[in-house]
Amino acid sequence: MLVDDQALLRAGFRMVLGAQPDITVVAEAGDGAAAVEAARSAEVDVVLMDVRMPVMDGVEATRLICAAGERPRVLILTTFDLDDYAFAALKAGASGFLLKDVPPSDLISAIHSVHSGDAVVAPSTTRRLLERFAVHLPSPGVVEQAALGGLTAREREVLVLVARGLSNMEIADRLDLAEATVKTHLGRVLAKLSLRDRAQVVVYAYEAGLVTPHSAG
Repeated sequence: MLVDDQALLRAGFRMVLGAQPDITVVAEAGDGAAAVEAARSAEVDVVLMDVRMPVMDGVEATRLICAAGERPRVLILTTFDLDDYAFAALKAGASGFLLKDVPPSDLISAIHSVHSGDAVVAPSTTRRLLERFAVHLPSPGVVEQAALGGLTAREREVLVLVARGLSNMEIADRLDLAEATVKTHLGRVLAKLSLRDRAQVVVYAYEAGLVTPHSAG
């Protein structure tokens, strides 16, 4: 589903995605309220969601859509200077964010990643986002420490590396583990901390003070 108040932008995305044999645009909406309604009635796997829209913004729409179930997953569309709402959208349950001028190949790759249950959190973009909004983040340690205490040392290592933007394969290389073992550790981290996906791991790690913008590289 394409959600943006600019019809021309939706048309551009629709043209790019329509050329893909395994992607079908099944719904469109020009504001967040219409998106929430459409998500209830259409069989949608992935939503490309703008944030600055009339009636209801993309953050609230994302929160309502994600609260309704595992599907659809939401990818936030943000402007080049990183939209003020992008961090809030990640907290609301979005699986990542894309710049609106994203190359078509990256857009398609991101949709496939999110559809498969992964998240789109490019390290460089995430770092710039969090540097910009660091002033709005709580002081380190605000996150419940009891929950962190439930993680093993290895699980904490995996959490931090995910938050820094490393892939499972990169984490496996860094920690000298099998990729399947990394996936197992990550699954336990998500379950123990009641997190949805990698995007929420990033938010959690920053709020817990385990990672700072300047250490995310």
